[in-house]
Amino acid sequence: MKKIFLLLVFLLSADIMFGQFDFGLKLGYNATKLTTNLDSVTSSFGSGFHVGAFARIGKKFYLQPEAYYSMQTDKFKGDSTNWAQNVKIGSMDIPLLVGFKALDAKVVKLRIVAGPVASFVVNRKVKDLEDVTGPLTEADINNVNWMLQAGAGLDVLFLALDIRYQVGLNSVIQDVQTTTWDTKGSGWVISLGIKLL
Repeated sequence: MKKIFLLLVFLLSADIMFGQFDFGLKLGYNATKLTTNLDSVTSSFGSGFHVGAFARIGKKFYLQPEAYYSMQTDKFKGDSTNWAQNVKIGSMDIPLLVGFKALDAKVVKLRIVAGPVASFVVNRKVKDLEDVTGPLTEADINNVNWMLQAGAGLDVLFLALDIRYQVGLNSVIQDVQTTTWDTKGSGWVISLGIKLL
């Protein structure tokens, strides 16, 4: 098993060192949801966007570092006291993905990618939607979050379409007042990129 792992690392390293380099810009749509471990608090999917840049280093196997600003919105609702709050989180997300080109034709490329994402919160807003004040405050939102992304991409000439699912690895909101929420995020990230190099 160790020999197979070392062989894969060697092949990936060689492909990256002697491979091609791509750089481009991207923008897209986020459909995300923050869930808690509490039965008394419900949440719903929210829409958002992201905009930034990506690079690809390698041929068949490649590394794809990215950096983009991401905005996600979520809504929490309390069942017992009839409160509702809207949450907006803006973050600088930095994925480091490993990719594999399953189809590498001249005009069309089909890719598979996966990897970790570091998410640094740069702005946040919590807004009450009802007359009853909700328990969540902006200070309850964690400053740094970790996620895992996996998905597929399709390149046609200089355009790159990516569809990924992401899962939170840590609690975006751990404790609210004296209650543990253990709030983790998940959702879809869909983007369209244009390769400039």
